[in-house]
Amino acid sequence: MILGVGTDLANIERIAGTLDRFGDRFRDRVFTEIEQSKAERRKDVAGTYAKRWAAKEACSKALGTGLRMGISWKDMAVSNLSTGQPVMAVTGWAKERLNQMTPEGHEATIHVTLTDDHPWAQAFVVIEARPIA
Repeated sequence: MILGVGTDLANIERIAGTLDRFGDRFRDRVFTEIEQSKAERRKDVAGTYAKRWAAKEACSKALGTGLRMGISWKDMAVSNLSTGQPVMAVTGWAKERLNQMTPEGHEATIHVTLTDDHPWAQAFVVIEARPIA
């Protein structure tokens, strides 16, 4: 069953400007070390950060809270499988919220997809609950 759906559209140029203006202060407030490492290795640094920004926004919407109620940016983290597929992990209050949403006898899976077409980056998140076998 679907527990939540969220999407977000981020402007890559806006994220680039924020990176130029606030640098590490912005990066360290919003992105995990793994996310930063991934972005800094890429040719399109700002685009990579923008996609992850959009994923965090989309995830917060799928959790039904938006970025309020104690959710920290770093409570939602995007990484990639060896195949390149993005995955979302939640910790802290976001994990608590996910546990509250998940019916007894089920486990939650967060699906995330990312795309960009300059100057836009988009993310779509679906939270699914599957019965525990």
